[in-house]
Amino acid sequence: MAMQTGENEQAMRKILDMTRLISIVILVIHFYYFCYAAFHEWGLTSEFSDRILGNIFRTGLFGNFHKSKLIAMGFLFISLLGAKGRKDEKLNHKTAFAYIITGLLIYFTSYLALLLKIKTMELAILYIGITSIGFLLSLSGGTLLSRIIRNRLNNKDIFNRENETFPQEERLLENEYSINLPARYQLKDKMRNSWINIINPFRGVMVLGTPGSGKSYFVIRHIITQHIRKGFTMFVYDFKFDDLSRIAYNTWLKNKHKYPKPPAFYVINFDDLTRSHRCNPLEPSAMTDITDAVESARTILMGLNREWIKRQGDFFVESPINFLTAVIWYLRKYKDGEFCTLPHVIELMQVDYDSLFTLLRTEKEIEVLINPFVNAYLNDVMEQLEGQIAAAKVAMARLSSPQLYYVLSGNDFTLDINNPDDPKIVCMGNNPQKIQIYGAVLSLYVTRLVKLVNKKGKQKSSLIFDEFPTIYLNNMDSLIATARGNKVATCLGIQDFSQLRKDYGREQADVIMNITGNIVAGQVTGDTAKQLSERFGKIMQDRESLSINSTDTSISRSKQLESAVPPSKISALSSGEFVGMVADDPDCKIELKTFHCEILNDHSALKKEQDSYKDIQVIRKLDNTMVQRNYLQIKQDVQDIIQSEMERLLNDPGLAHLVVRKG
Repeated sequence: MAMQTGENEQAMRKILDMTRLISIVILVIHFYYFCYAAFHEWGLTSEFSDRILGNIFRTGLFGNFHKSKLIAMGFLFISLLGAKGRKDEKLNHKTAFAYIITGLLIYFTSYLALLLKIKTMELAILYIGITSIGFLLSLSGGTLLSRIIRNRLNNKDIFNRENETFPQEERLLENEYSINLPARYQLKDKMRNSWINIINPFRGVMVLGTPGSGKSYFVIRHIITQHIRKGFTMFVYDFKFDDLSRIAYNTWLKNKHKYPKPPAFYVINFDDLTRSHRCNPLEPSAMTDITDAVESARTILMGLNREWIKRQGDFFVESPINFLTAVIWYLRKYKDGEFCTLPHVIELMQVDYDSLFTLLRTEKEIEVLINPFVNAYLNDVMEQLEGQIAAAKVAMARLSSPQLYYVLSGNDFTLDINNPDDPKIVCMGNNPQKIQIYGAVLSLYVTRLVKLVNKKGKQKSSLIFDEFPTIYLNNMDSLIATARGNKVATCLGIQDFSQLRKDYGREQADVIMNITGNIVAGQVTGDTAKQLSERFGKIMQDRESLSINSTDTSISRSKQLESAVPPSKISALSSGEFVGMVADDPDCKIELKTFHCEILNDHSALKKEQDSYKDIQVIRKLDNTMVQRNYLQIKQDVQDIIQSEMERLLNDPGLAHLVVRKG
């Protein structure tokens, strides 16, 4: 293609000027011919001009009144075709065509002026003037057309929504473990139906979103219902009891016949004891060695003192953990764990040091743990001793209540929910008003449950944690990493990454975030939105730029990689609108893993279903007297242990040296 040169442009401009000049000349000849009488009176005629006019007449140019005017206008429009005026973004076609149409109307209707009964000279001036105005208006309109920017930028999509759309998975990919959520998404200017296919929930599911974004209503409730329908055993941590527990309970009622062996349904709830089962998280048969006691002690103290999570390893953090471990393991070994419950542990911790240390010294396995405390006591280093032990005693004393003691001291069920011979669905309820106390106890339940669940040869199970940061689960990252092979699916509900960092510490929070394979995020802001945007990657997007100068206009179009879902878009998601990424399997590849869509809930059907829900049944009739009797019995048990053990030691000369007597 030949390059445009200055010579070419100059030649083109001369041709256009010549064409316009021809147009003007033809119009002047038209005036001269049809207003000849006026020109004669003005003395603007001659024999030479008349001879030329006669020759032109013979060409047929003046055969019709409008013929010469049409030819003049035709040459004018030809001259305007190649005109290039200074471009102006504010000009539009309406203005230009208004000039042209007005000009043409005046130009062609000016002959009506010749019908007026006035003097010849005045008539000629009036006709020539009106026609010239029409001619000039048409010329102006044509010039304006050449200044309009024909290829305007697309300013309709000012938020770049259409450009940031991308194809998403429209197939329903289902297997015996999958969670499938129907959705719809925008692709360019069209709405299309899609599916969020979480085909491998064992790689972890994280559901993010600020309060009101629809985590429970649009996602978590479907994970519960679909997994129960597919025969999963289940644990549900229900932060706002009994929102999720009612869903799990009623789904279990309708689907328990689908299991090879129907699971039992259990509830732990500290507020309404008539609807709560009893369970001992320190069940002796499940505590095979002292490491179980260490883990339980760490969990309960970290749950009661969340700031300790970031200070693990400190002397004044590890010492209380060792002390509590010793007490737990002593009760586990005493009479084969007959009194190994958390309420008995709390009461035993509160007895005087002479009796407590005497009992603990009788158990060889905890001697190494208890010696530093006994030595500090015997050497009268009370300040250090109180610093070590008081932290544990004060924290544990907060759990001393008849209601907690009642639930924690019973044995209605064990925590091995995925035991093929005794499958269970367990719901544990928290109370937002009592997070710190209930959360610590529930953390202990969950830690023990996870240890029992994450074993080979068990039934497929699903662990659902609503508002996960409100409980402390040590080594959550290793659960997600290792439980996949044991068919344990984990779902974590979190409001924001910063919430997880605050409660778990930066390092552990980052590991949990990065190790989770499936992410479903509603509206989140700040660093969370940025991190998610980076995780979702980039897509190829169109870019346009407009350049205007005195002679030309150019629009540059290009493609470049930009964020598929920018942080600002994640921060502005509506309730029910989610972004995320799913993980696939080797035998079921998903090419389109990222999604940005609106999850479709059948609101009327869900409301109808919810209205038909049955309340969780009353488990036992209970009055305050029974609860108080249990509370006092635990205290009496501890006193009986101390009394019987002290008598045994004092009556045995071989063991009398173990009795601690200060002073």
